[in-house]
Amino acid sequence: MISSIQALMSNALPSMLSSLAGMAGGGPLLFIHWNPDPVALAIGSFGIRWYSLCWCIGLLSVFVLEAKLFKEQNIPDEKFEPLFIYSFLGILIGARLGHCLFYEPGYFLSSGKHVIEMFLPIRFMADGSWKFIGYTGLASHGGTIAFIFALWLYSRRMKVPYLTVIDNIGIVTPLCAAAIRMGNLMNSEIIGKPTDVPWAFIFEQVDQLPRHPGQLYEALAYLTFFVIGWIIYRRHPQRVGTGYFFGLCIFLIFTFRFFIEYTKEVQVSFENGMIFNMGQLLSVPFILVGGYWVWRGSRHGLQS
Repeated sequence: MISSIQALMSNALPSMLSSLAGMAGGGPLLFIHWNPDPVALAIGSFGIRWYSLCWCIGLLSVFVLEAKLFKEQNIPDEKFEPLFIYSFLGILIGARLGHCLFYEPGYFLSSGKHVIEMFLPIRFMADGSWKFIGYTGLASHGGTIAFIFALWLYSRRMKVPYLTVIDNIGIVTPLCAAAIRMGNLMNSEIIGKPTDVPWAFIFEQVDQLPRHPGQLYEALAYLTFFVIGWIIYRRHPQRVGTGYFFGLCIFLIFTFRFFIEYTKEVQVSFENGMIFNMGQLLSVPFILVGGYWVWRGSRHGLQS
């Protein structure tokens, strides 16, 4: 993981800094020209993309920290190991279906072939052939819903209290979310609206307009939320199992997500003209549920 981070800094940061241009007073503002190669490592025709690498870094970080929490709480090792499989499949399947059903239902539900494309990382071509394209659309709201359900299945199968499972996940999840958003940044996707703030990014793979780096905003926010949750856990470990940390995680992430959407470009055309876009509408139930569990867990903590 450390070597991957070093590679990121050595490859992306110098090109970013070398692209700063502008002059003080009256001249153009300082904008960051952003055009990294989305492939982090290429071996012949095979390439590892930064997005995939960031996902792996995030999942590995969560895996290590989650193992530490289980050990501190005296949960047997054999009950921890299956958690990764449940979590990975839940997030991937839910995020994929969430994108297809929330953002592009007209396409993916229009034919049997397109339904297949929801589940397999391929695209059927006009001549009847198919092409491997990877999963090009993942929605965090769908991933969260399926993730919560997958953790319920894990809890029933492994006989670990459900609130304990989701609280431990809630403590470490923001770290993975931050890594994923860095992957979006390296892919120059989920771009922000045009702006003249001096830290604006010009995503050269998209256009030449300075835009809000919404992915970076989210990555920094989620990293901060991880630190907050970890500090609270260290001071109040008795709150694990009350739903408090689960609620805190989704309340902070989706409240921030609601407001950061105002700096982002719409992802699909039907959002144009909407008072609240799809991401904001889908965030509201999570904010309410998260707020409830923070309140409930806080009361339990005071009584403990």
